[in-house]
Order: sequence, then structure tokens, then C-alpha cells
Amino acid sequence: MSSQQKSGDAAAPAPEVQPVDDVHPVDEILPPGRMLVASLQHVASMYAGAVSVPLVVAVAAKMSPGDTAVLMGGSLLMAGIATLLQTLGIGNFIGSRLPFVNGVSFAGVGVMLTIISTQGGVEAGMPVVFGAIIVSSVFGFLVSSYFSRLVRFFPPVVTGSVITLIGVSLIPVAYDWIVDDSPTGTPEPKSIGLAGATVLVMLLLQRFTRGFLKQISMLIAMVFGTLLAIPMGLADFSELDGADPVGIPSPLHFGAPEFNIPAIISMCVVMLVILTESTADMIALGKIVEKDVDEKTIARGLRADALGSALSPLFNAFHASAFAQNIGLVVISKVRSRFVVALSGAILVLIGLSPAAAALISVVPMPVLAAVSLFLFGSIAVSGIQTLLQADLHRGDNALIVVVTLGAGLAPALSDGFYDAFPAWAQIVLGSGISTGCILAVALNLIFNHAGTEKAAVAAETEPAVTH
Repeated sequence: MSSQQKSGDAAAPAPEVQPVDDVHPVDEILPPGRMLVASLQHVASMYAGAVSVPLVVAVAAKMSPGDTAVLMGGSLLMAGIATLLQTLGIGNFIGSRLPFVNGVSFAGVGVMLTIISTQGGVEAGMPVVFGAIIVSSVFGFLVSSYFSRLVRFFPPVVTGSVITLIGVSLIPVAYDWIVDDSPTGTPEPKSIGLAGATVLVMLLLQRFTRGFLKQISMLIAMVFGTLLAIPMGLADFSELDGADPVGIPSPLHFGAPEFNIPAIISMCVVMLVILTESTADMIALGKIVEKDVDEKTIARGLRADALGSALSPLFNAFHASAFAQNIGLVVISKVRSRFVVALSGAILVLIGLSPAAAALISVVPMPVLAAVSLFLFGSIAVSGIQTLLQADLHRGDNALIVVVTLGAGLAPALSDGFYDAFPAWAQIVLGSGISTGCILAVALNLIFNHAGTEKAAVAAETEPAVTH
């Protein structure tokens, strides 16, 4: 071997070390342009849902347009703040640091409307609603560390029944909006036609568009329906007069919170439903973005939900929770960065600080809102049905839990004044239907699936499947 070869062997360069990128896609910071577009998609996909809850409450409670705008502005502002808490977090205690968009939860709508009704109207009812939200959110914050151990009491048969109940019980509200829009108190053909045209546009957009246009199909349909309402004489833009482009929502616009025990109990039930939904969403999102979601992550995420919810009443907003439709957007877009979602939270804050933006939504005709809401409420019901498909409904006990939950929970929605003969405190708990249904679902699940576990297991193995 030559000396040159020996020296070459001795001086042989070490193999090149490739740089390793340890940044998980969830923690990736995208280029500014791409990040902005992705953030706007998240805002567009959840915007209609974020303003629907305050609209449902405001219209059903017959609030003034000014109060309606206050609720919507506060809801958008707090949706943004809750999203920032969830995505960026505070220390190692609050926030899942996942690409979660937070917004107003539908779970509390029935309870809030019942409280307002039993308290005699908006003026007396809204302070009680906000007081109950604050206490229930503090309750949620305190139990967040232990809730992962309680999840076994909220299997698919319970959560699916409750989510289905929420969606189905809200559908009559949308039809009532078409009736309320009519001066005669009965639906008019042009109102029904306007709602039908709005639904048709949404269906066409969902069928024939893709990507960003498909994500904002609800907004496009709302714009179309509002423009179509102008020549039909069903549009009123007077609320835009004098609306400021920028303004800070008035804190405690409806007065100081009041604390009513039955209302608080009902809202604590709602909070348990929200925590259950958020837990399921976090686990699902963790699988989608390929990031481990352990008990600590879940606890931090639930604390972010609870803290955002506790702060919401200060700015005239309701419970905040994860928006499932944005999880679907993560799947479609394949953008997993939590900073994209954090930017969408900042955009929501800016929109919430614009009274003109809230006023613009409040002028959408009622038949148009009814059409859009039918999709939203129906989507909630379908989500519940999908969850029920994960339950073993061939077991008679589980089927019975669903039957009783839906049967009892739908009573207030299908029979107006069903509990009017009951005391006011009982009406708050029973009148929403959702609280009643949730309590029944949990109780029946404990009786059939947890009490005498060994006996139940043997029965499950030996009893024949239920056939229809």
C-alpha cells in the first residue's frame, strides 16, 4: 500500500452529518403569506358557528339589535382570546398547544334560553346566565386535572346521546325564526322561498366547489340570501347606520352577574358536556397531527376552555369550547401549525373589536339565518349520531339509554310549556332538555354499565343481540 494511500486513509474525512430538524409540524412557523391564508380559512370555517349561538339566544329572547350586536362582538372577541389561550398557552399549566380554534359552545343554548324565560326576560335573565357561566367555568377549571379519570363515565353512548339531543332540540328554533319574521305569525311563502334558496346555494357550493370556497360556503350563502332579500322586501340595513368601525365591547353590558343555584347546577352539567367534547376533540386532533395527547395535555386544554369561559361573561359572551369543524380543516389542508390557528385567534379578536362587523351580521334576514342554522344544528345532530355508531347499540341497555335520553330531553322542544306547572327553579333544570338528557344519560350509564360491573359483563356476553 503506498504512503499516499496510508496518509489518505489516515486523513479520511468523517462522514457528513445531516442536520436534524426537531421541530414538530404542530410547532412549525410558516412563511407569512401562507400563514395568513391558512388562518383566514380557519376564521371562515368557524365564523358562522361563532355568531350563531349569540344570534340564537338574542333572537329567541327577542333582544334589541343593539344587544344582539353586543353579544356577537363579545363572542368573537372571546373566541379569539380563548383560541390564543389554547394554542399559545400560559406556562406549563394552561393550553393544549394544539391547532385548536375555540368558539362559543352550542351546549348551553337550551339552558340559557330556559333561564331567561323563567327569570322573566332579558333584563333579569342575562345576569343570572352570566353568573352561572362563571361559576360553572370555575368548577370546570378545578376538575380539569381529574376529568380524564371521569371520562369513562362519558362513553360514546352518553356523549352521542347528548350531542344528538343538542342538535335535534335546536332545529325547531330555526323554523321558529321563519315564523317570527312574518307579521302575521304564520310562515309566508316568500320567507320560506328565501330560506329554500339559501339552502340550495349552500348545497351547490358544497357539491361543486373545493378548498377555500367550500369552507366559506355558509358565508357565501348568507351574502347571497341577504342580497336576494332586498328586492323581496325582507332586508333591513338600518342597523348599520352609526355603527363604529372600531370599539371595545362594553364590559358587563347586561349588568353585574347574579348567582342562582338551580341555574348554576344546570350550567355545571353543560360544563361537563363541554369538557367531554373537548377531551374527545383533543384526542382526535392529536392523532391527526401525530402528536401524543396525554392526561397532562388534556388537563391543560380543559383549563384553557374553562378559563376562557370564565372570562367570557365579562365581555358578554358564553362558554368557549373547541370547534370540531376546524379539526376537519386541519385534515383537508394538512396544515398542522398551532401558530396558524393562533393567528386566526388574533384575527377574531380584531373582528370582535369592530361593532360594524357585528352589526353587519345582525342585518341578515331571519329566513337566511334559519337556513344556515339548519345546517349547523343538523351537523351537530349528525356528529352525535356518528358518536353513537361507536357505541354497542345491539345491547338493549345501551339502546335504552339513547331512547330515554332523547325521549325525555326533547320534551321541552316538542311540547311548548311542558314544565310550566313546575316551580321556577325546577324549570331551569328541566326546561332546557339538554340538562335533563345529560343527567339521565350519565345516571342510566352508571346503573346499566357500572353498577355490578361483573354481572353486567356476564349479561353482555350472554344476552342475545337486539334485532329490529
